[in-house]
Amino acid sequence: MAEGDRERLRASFTEDAELYDQARPGYPPELFDDLAELTGIGPGCRVLEVGPGTGQATVPLAERGCHIVAVELGAEMAEMARRNLARFPSVHVVTAAFEDWPPPAEPFDVVVSATAFHWIDPAVRMVRAADALRAGGALATIATHHVKGGSTDFFAAAQTCYERFDPATPPDVRLQPAAEIPYDDEPEPSGRFGAPVFRRHEWEQTYSTAEYLNLLRTYSGHRTLESVARAGLLDCIARLIEDRHGGQITKRYLTELRVARRGPAHDIPDALQRRG
Repeated sequence: MAEGDRERLRASFTEDAELYDQARPGYPPELFDDLAELTGIGPGCRVLEVGPGTGQATVPLAERGCHIVAVELGAEMAEMARRNLARFPSVHVVTAAFEDWPPPAEPFDVVVSATAFHWIDPAVRMVRAADALRAGGALATIATHHVKGGSTDFFAAAQTCYERFDPATPPDVRLQPAAEIPYDDEPEPSGRFGAPVFRRHEWEQTYSTAEYLNLLRTYSGHRTLESVARAGLLDCIARLIEDRHGGQITKRYLTELRVARRGPAHDIPDALQRRG
């Protein structure tokens, strides 16, 4: 992704924090069990979260007793996160770009980034994460993919709406089964982390027409469409849901947890690597 495009798209998330908080799904509880197993998070653990949004992943971490510093680019997002996390005195939300934020002198045990790390400048994100961690600390990134399943007929038909209203849409795009989604195990350029460990979970969420349109309104690609095209796209999708699916569709997600430790690869036992 070009630098200008990345900056433009990630800035779009900061524009409607209330809608984002309302519409975006959280993460499966089992993922946080995996995170605890692989990184040792728990009471007193020092966690740096990069890009918390409004706190979808921060709340489960705080409920496990972690001491969290959450660095959020968007001022409205950060303020919403503070409200959502007000009952946790051990959570501090900072408004800053992670690329520019000066970490405290005391290192963290874990750096976590849920559906946000890909928005950080790839030239510096691994180095800055490593610099924030103690020796042997872990970088945990969470990615969410939309995969084949749920209301498959709807998502196939919705492709015609995208081809009509979004000129950047490739032709004949179809959802992949979860098993065909590649693992995020590209070589790590900084040389500061060992081999990654993966855990994956598939799950589904059902949306009414209004709920699904609100979800789409939080996506960067939809938010940055020209307003007439965006309105046409959302109307086309709404008609599909109402006319062909009784006002309700189900979306299937694949959530992937990737954990890599700062230091040599042997810090993570081979037996733990790439367990689904």
